[in-house]
Amino acid sequence: MNEWIIPFSMLGIADVGKVGGKNASLGEMFQTLLPLGIRIPDGFAITAEAYRFFLQENNLVEEIASSLEKLDRKGFTNLRQVSAELKTMILEASMPKGLADVIIESYRELSGQSDRDLEVAVRSSATAEDLPGASFAGQHESFLNIKGDEELLKKVISCFASLYNARAIKYRFDKGFDQLEIALSVGVQRMVRADLGSSGVIFTIEPETGFQNAILITGCWGLGENIVQGAVIPDEFMVFKPALEKRNRAILSKKAGSKSKTMVNAKSGGVVNLDTTPELQRQLVLADDEIEVLGRWALAIESHYQMPMDIEWAKDGNDGQLYIVQARPETIHADKDPYLVTEYSLTESSELLTSGYAIGNGITSGQIKVLESADESDLLKEGEILLTEITNPDWDPVMKKAAAIITTKGGRTSHAAIVAREVGALAIVGAENALEKLQTGDWVTIDNASGKIGKVYSGQLHWTEMQHNFRGMSLPKTKPMFILADPEKAFGLSFFPNQGVGLMRMEFVITKTIRIHPMALVHFDQLENQEDRTQIEELCQGYSDKKEYFIDKLSQSVATIAAAFYPKEVILRMSDFKSNEYAHLIGGSQFEEQEENPMLGFRGASRYTHERYQEGFTLECEAVKRVRESMGLTNLKLMIPFCRTPQEGKKVLELMRSLGLIQGDNGLEIYVMAEIPSNVIQAMEFAEIFDGFSIGSNDLTQLTLGVDRDSEVLGELFDENNPSVKWMISEVIRVAKAKGKKIGLCGQAPSDRPEFAKFLIAQGIDSISFNADALLQGIQNMVEAERE
Repeated sequence: MNEWIIPFSMLGIADVGKVGGKNASLGEMFQTLLPLGIRIPDGFAITAEAYRFFLQENNLVEEIASSLEKLDRKGFTNLRQVSAELKTMILEASMPKGLADVIIESYRELSGQSDRDLEVAVRSSATAEDLPGASFAGQHESFLNIKGDEELLKKVISCFASLYNARAIKYRFDKGFDQLEIALSVGVQRMVRADLGSSGVIFTIEPETGFQNAILITGCWGLGENIVQGAVIPDEFMVFKPALEKRNRAILSKKAGSKSKTMVNAKSGGVVNLDTTPELQRQLVLADDEIEVLGRWALAIESHYQMPMDIEWAKDGNDGQLYIVQARPETIHADKDPYLVTEYSLTESSELLTSGYAIGNGITSGQIKVLESADESDLLKEGEILLTEITNPDWDPVMKKAAAIITTKGGRTSHAAIVAREVGALAIVGAENALEKLQTGDWVTIDNASGKIGKVYSGQLHWTEMQHNFRGMSLPKTKPMFILADPEKAFGLSFFPNQGVGLMRMEFVITKTIRIHPMALVHFDQLENQEDRTQIEELCQGYSDKKEYFIDKLSQSVATIAAAFYPKEVILRMSDFKSNEYAHLIGGSQFEEQEENPMLGFRGASRYTHERYQEGFTLECEAVKRVRESMGLTNLKLMIPFCRTPQEGKKVLELMRSLGLIQGDNGLEIYVMAEIPSNVIQAMEFAEIFDGFSIGSNDLTQLTLGVDRDSEVLGELFDENNPSVKWMISEVIRVAKAKGKKIGLCGQAPSDRPEFAKFLIAQGIDSISFNADALLQGIQNMVEAERE
């Protein structure tokens, strides 16, 4: 080691001033995490002192200061000219012989005196880089698959010059860094042959909401620059930290991206981007055990640094091993208070034009401006919506002008996504058909407030905004809980004041994610409709057993909601489709009979033990077992809907027991919906069978009053405040309390009507569940009712 070269094995996080954040972090991991079994490719750092020596030997210090003095620091009108001038003077300078000798000597040592040139990655590492609050994402250059003495020295000088990239100069001004105080170190690291394997990015925090218990892993085939640059839509894997810690099954979700390009090493050095074969586009880049290994490594790295981290991983196609090649602090949520929330809600609707991954929470409207490259950035006016194929760091200065950014490529860990979060801009990435659907001048509204998927609507729509501060907010003694269906909203909603989920609707997942009738998967070979068979084959790609498709997709969605609210109770209602709704699923028409009155027909508990659906219910139970037993999410409880008689309830529980879902095992509780008058009249008998009740006020009201809840003609008669309905509710609460059973209610009335909330609380109800948009008003009504 000398003042110019320090091997990773002798670096630590305290050396940021010597080797920059990136190299200091690599050295820190190499020393402390390698012994834990986390593989880090070896390498060395060319220090900031070496960079300063390079400038002095070439008499560049005063020239750089003089050039920077010319910079227009208000409008930055000459930023590119000043940048070009600075970079040219560095690139035309020569590497001092003494410095060149020690770099080549260290490169030879890293090669192990091999008779061939070692392939290395050459990466810039500025002395202010990768600090909490300033990511410097993509501001400086990196070079992959570099080999040979001469090429290495050239790339080191190119890294030095990249300190004065236009985007980097502007970024430092925006962040308040002294231009002349920042120096540049260069990391030289053994190349992992990810060009023959795969690579990607890990966030140890859910990047959109700041949810702490999830790890997001993205991946593509070949070198990870395609993900960082946003050139591909990658695979996404979400992993649950508490499950990793307990060595349980930890994968919450898996989503295949298109991965249209694969970046590989070129024979002559450098890299080339190739089209990915259709087979590899469909195939996930990581197996389940690899996802969990990366998850455990990410957890260890986060634990070591004591902060959320942004990590790059690679899988070597030669040795089949996983490696960590970079780690830096996650900069977006470091200073954010997750309990300060702004709620956005569209009040109008129009044609949905395109969609992609939502970056940032909010709604905005503006005119589209299509640009092909950052060279056209002067054409973008303040408040326009930038639409382009892909962004790179050259776009950074213009991103602040845009009302929002839409890219047709990229994922949630791409450059566009990271910078959009950092500057507080809304973005939609991976909107693959946006350039076909939109053109310059189109007025659109972007909705990034409805979950993980951002939507672009035609025209200027109106919306509402409401700010909340949940920190220290007083909650009622009666539990306020969510009615929830969409897993994509779960992480964000977990920060709202709540005591868990009183009703998770399984039907939403089956309709939106699975889309196939479960019996069509069980009896696929008997399907008569060829179009249904084709659609099912397409959806089930990657699953050798079509039943596993249903179990896997359902368990992922249920686990996501259970994990979001863990360890609070999440009550999953088993499927409650009516026969006409089941018939609309792919392959469903063959397994459903037409009924005159599906509302009162073959639904709920009756289906579960019937030969026409029992095999489908078995799949539902297998998914639940995976969530509770394999993943350890025992906060998941179950609920049986539309159970007409106690005998029917007993049959369902016996079937569930035979399938391995046994009341009391690992705290499993099974509730029954109180939504039929018989549930109230025979409440004592139902209480002997089930662990509690959930009052379904909509069905109970319509069946008590004999009013179709969907009837426009009889709408005025549908009223939860009717004395008959209130007697039903009061009576089932009385019985539940007498039998020591839990009881809650799911419905809109307690938020719409303060007097109804007061009535429920006076009866001693344990919990009230609300739709997300009604939760806060509901809590206010509950608090006031308890106060009275």
